[in-house]
Amino acid sequence: MQHFKPAALFVFLFAANVSLQATHAAPMPIPAAPSINASAYLVIEHHSGRVIAQKDPDMQVEPASITKLMTAYVAFDKLREGQIALTDEITVSEKAWRAEGSEMFIEVGKKVRLEELLKGMIIQSGNDASIAIAEHIAGSEETFAALMNQYASDLGLRNSHFANSNGLPAPGHKMSARDIVTLTQRLIQDFPEHYPLYSQKSYTYNDIKQYNRNNLLWRDSSVDGVKTGFTEAARYCLVSSSKRGEMRVISVVLGTPSEEARIASSQSLINYAFNFYETHRLYGAGDVITSEPVYKGARDTADLGLIEDLFVTIPRGQYDTLAASMNLPTTLIAPLPSDEAIGSVVVRLGEETLVERSLYSLTPVDSGNFIRRAVDEVRLWFE
Repeated sequence: MQHFKPAALFVFLFAANVSLQATHAAPMPIPAAPSINASAYLVIEHHSGRVIAQKDPDMQVEPASITKLMTAYVAFDKLREGQIALTDEITVSEKAWRAEGSEMFIEVGKKVRLEELLKGMIIQSGNDASIAIAEHIAGSEETFAALMNQYASDLGLRNSHFANSNGLPAPGHKMSARDIVTLTQRLIQDFPEHYPLYSQKSYTYNDIKQYNRNNLLWRDSSVDGVKTGFTEAARYCLVSSSKRGEMRVISVVLGTPSEEARIASSQSLINYAFNFYETHRLYGAGDVITSEPVYKGARDTADLGLIEDLFVTIPRGQYDTLAASMNLPTTLIAPLPSDEAIGSVVVRLGEETLVERSLYSLTPVDSGNFIRRAVDEVRLWFE
């Protein structure tokens, strides 16, 4: 592998508006993140995955009602698969009706639409709604918890284990801040049609109006979710998401001492992220970054690009110090399938490598005919 040709690299950098060398004096250092009274926390930028602040992000703790993010994820996935429908009428079991803690006040033996139960779980944090949803999908809450753990494994949640659908204390029921961030990212990414429920400030069911417990929805107009949690053991927890411009910050604080503390801590971390960092989309999925000669192919060139948008999150004021390069084979020889990586793009900030992404041929390049292959074989002798 070698660095990309300077001319083609210049085209990429010009299109992305990224310079090769710093043009300004050394930037001022960023201050440390605010000190937070929490057992664990993690703040990231959603698009780039850049970690902005953290404390014990992989420590397993009781997540309380943040658990319901996984209950919702499973339900949304089953809706997408067509196994359940928002119009399903669900008979409330005695177990769901007797659920302790927060509730949406469903009544035993009554039928409730799944759409209403989802709102009751997400907006009102109803433990009763969570159990009813779990029983509808899996037959029992115990079976549903096993399903949650399967999803956790598939999503790469390495420090999570679920014993129920609502987050009430149970042996072994744990999550980590990093797992909560990952799950939140996947909720936003995988189910954009359902995610707006997390920004709804109130919901009325059975003539009882209840308000979303995430007070950040009222304090900060950029916040559009996500979920609070509280038990005596877990203390006060909050996962929040805030979007300003093209930058989205996800913050998780766990084990704070009061309701006000979880709100103030989350707001402090969110403001810190936006005030001192910025996110840039350098290139879009499917955009042609460069066209390279191809030997022995049905076409003369291959258009190379990325299969996902490339974002970077950097300290504010340091955009002009970004440097990008590409690594490609010396020669490209057909066939070139579109699902095999061909080199990479590397973006650096000073000595730090921010991201390296694989390049792909955006359309397959098949082998050329016999004459084309023979001619190019001779050409390669002189390369």
